[in-house]
Amino acid sequence: MQLFEREGERVFTCSGKIASVWKRLLKMTFKLLLILFMLGFLTLTLPRLVTGIYSRMRIYAGVNVPAKRAAIVFGAGLWRDGSPTPILQDRVKAAAGLYFNGKVEKILMSGDNSVVEYNEPLAMRDFALLMGVPEEAIVLDYAGRRTYDTCYRAKAIFGLTEAILVTQSFHLPRALYTCNQLGLDAVGVSADLQVYRKRSLMYWNMREFVATITALWDVHIGHPIPVLGDYEPIFP
Repeated sequence: MQLFEREGERVFTCSGKIASVWKRLLKMTFKLLLILFMLGFLTLTLPRLVTGIYSRMRIYAGVNVPAKRAAIVFGAGLWRDGSPTPILQDRVKAAAGLYFNGKVEKILMSGDNSVVEYNEPLAMRDFALLMGVPEEAIVLDYAGRRTYDTCYRAKAIFGLTEAILVTQSFHLPRALYTCNQLGLDAVGVSADLQVYRKRSLMYWNMREFVATITALWDVHIGHPIPVLGDYEPIFP
């Protein structure tokens, strides 16, 4: 009887130790996962917070924006038939409004034309012409594949030192931060001219978290050189 009792005590004690070890492992795992979650959350949200605070005083209503010599319109996708999407149409409309109100002299339309079948700048120009913007007021940048590229080329290729950036509010903080950090004195005007679908807004805002991280990396660490070319100043 004593032998069985001692063996039972040993098994019970061993089981207790194993249970205690598992509890400690679970607590450590939970703490590690919590730390990783917090780090991931900060990694995603901090860049957006930084660019949001930086750009807050640089965003104006269209009628109140200080006049600059040029506006920059960023590409935002085309339909299959080559026409601009509603979000891109709004950007062109907002830029046209700046031109007609005497806020800018020229409009730099920058977008992707990496393949022949996809030409954002040309689609933007055609839409602006339909709105009555004169062709001589429009300048096309066919290598604005990314926001970084557009800002970089606006100064390096087109000789701009200041500009009004025209895009939607979810994109303005990143665009303003990028352009200003690359030496282009920029303010922004929101092109939110309609109520967009909630699903689309959610996608665009989620995309901005990752895109903003990339923008900060490019501006402060990576310093990539986009597609360049001959110097073609808008204002010789």
